[in-house]
Amino acid sequence: MKLDPDPEVRCRDYRIGAIGAGFIMADVQLAAYRLAKFPVVAIASRTPDKARAVAARWGIPRVHDTPQALIEDPEVDIVDIAFPPDQQPALIRAALGQPHIKAILAQKPLAMNRVEARRLVIEAAAAGKVLSVNQNMRFDQSMRVLKQLLDANVLGTPVFASIEMRAIPHWQPFLRDYDRLTLLNMGIHHLDVLRFLFGEVTRITTTVRPDPRTAFAHSDGICCSTLMFENGVMAVSLEDVWAGPHDGGIKGDHYIKWRVEGTDGLAQGTIGWPDYPEGSPSTLAYSARSTGGEWVRPRWDTMWFPHAFIGVMEQLQYALKTGTAPELSAADNARTMALVDAAYLSAREQRAVPLAELEP
Repeated sequence: MKLDPDPEVRCRDYRIGAIGAGFIMADVQLAAYRLAKFPVVAIASRTPDKARAVAARWGIPRVHDTPQALIEDPEVDIVDIAFPPDQQPALIRAALGQPHIKAILAQKPLAMNRVEARRLVIEAAAAGKVLSVNQNMRFDQSMRVLKQLLDANVLGTPVFASIEMRAIPHWQPFLRDYDRLTLLNMGIHHLDVLRFLFGEVTRITTTVRPDPRTAFAHSDGICCSTLMFENGVMAVSLEDVWAGPHDGGIKGDHYIKWRVEGTDGLAQGTIGWPDYPEGSPSTLAYSARSTGGEWVRPRWDTMWFPHAFIGVMEQLQYALKTGTAPELSAADNARTMALVDAAYLSAREQRAVPLAELEP
């Protein structure tokens, strides 16, 4: 069967204003947008000098002194926000109030909790604006191909899935002020992509402990969640951000692996993100009845960072062009935020939490 790890770029029609000049915008998103030839017309951040440096690096014609000034720029069609999640909702609401703004791409997490996320969904719909969330793991090449295999029933009925992360993130300084760490900022990738693959979750059981290496106060450092889906799939998501000591001459082994087992076959692979900035493509291999039991190993050259971010912005541009809902809609993402809240509730109360408990 034909497998497409990267989506086609179908639309480049809308002018982008970037809010934020940190790593994810400066090193990843803007690199992807240049590759895709998306028009970025303006940038702003909390630090104007930093925004000017990023603008010079990527040839962005206008720098605004404040995010609000960028939002009010009538030349901007899409506001692309890369800001801390406690500050992001205010920027989204400011953009919703501007008649020239057609759409907003928000970072994940959309907000600090599901209640605020749901409010933003309702307010965006009332304003007639398209609100999308940058859940970029859905555009990782191995996840896209895996989804195609599942949709084509190559693996039969899915039975069990796992995502095993043993890698050390760079925690942004603003996270020190939150009472939520790994599940909200890293595990959310895995919880969301499992929903992308298998649909809605009926219950989740999560156990957490602090990470010895993370110096600031937190509870959810290392996390392990077991999920049960409406279609009967069971899945495990492990976020081991400790990943063992990595000093004193000790050689580590950092990776993200995933595996899906079905009634007619299995697929497994790796996520290339831990190799950044050197970079390597994610991988996938599958063996099924339809392959005669032989392993098939499709390959590609593109990577999660930065190429997946092309798909994230493209799906929003295409939604605007066609008047359809974006693949990464905020309405769908509110369900992921509910799953994150359920994971925290499970860890706090040490029990399985049915998602029905958290319905708005």
